[in-house]
Amino acid sequence: MDDSLDSKHKDHVLIIEDDERLANLTREYLEANGFRVTLEADGTHAVERIVELEPDIVILDLMLPGEDGLSICRRVRPQYAGPILMLTARTDDMDQVLGLEMGADDYVPKPVQPRVLLARMRALMRRSEPMESASGAVRLTFDNLVIDSATREAWLEGERIDLTSAEFDLLWLLADNAGRVLTREEIFSSLRGIKYDGQDRSIDVRVSRIRPKIGDDPNQPHRIKTVRSKGYLFVRDA
Repeated sequence: MDDSLDSKHKDHVLIIEDDERLANLTREYLEANGFRVTLEADGTHAVERIVELEPDIVILDLMLPGEDGLSICRRVRPQYAGPILMLTARTDDMDQVLGLEMGADDYVPKPVQPRVLLARMRALMRRSEPMESASGAVRLTFDNLVIDSATREAWLEGERIDLTSAEFDLLWLLADNAGRVLTREEIFSSLRGIKYDGQDRSIDVRVSRIRPKIGDDPNQPHRIKTVRSKGYLFVRDA
């Protein structure tokens, strides 16, 4: 088989990282695991490259020359619906929270552990596949809110809702379990395949982003309720 044809069928990863050594090591590891990889070191060209290449997944460093990762993520989100995995060198969770608020789907702290990075990437990329409902349904309807797992889209009063991949996954999980409280442990296990450490705020950030998009009052939510010390409840008849 022609190598060029074979490479076109591989999942395409765009790594935006100015640390040349880290970028090359990551590329070699991912290529050895069956990915096609493109590198970009300058934040100034990042948005243009993401839109031009339309990769299957973007690995985006937080600190970049020209434009930082948070700004890139915020600007590219209206034009790119694929998963964005952010790399952060800081232990302060504020960077992680800000990344999620800007539209990142997940984050991996530096120094990067290749196996962890690969596992997170694969988990994010699986989200592009239709999600199975516990009831076997592919479309859930709650008054004027419609959620479709086959198209991975949701509509409010007939208008399509702008959701990131991670936001759709969480909304579908909560809605598919309407009427039952889902603990953070259950949510983490289902969506990220890891145990909840008691400190990660990514789920809370995503819920806060989803609420206004589905017409929920962030101050007095009626559709997605917070159950103190437990988790979240999607109300069937809000």
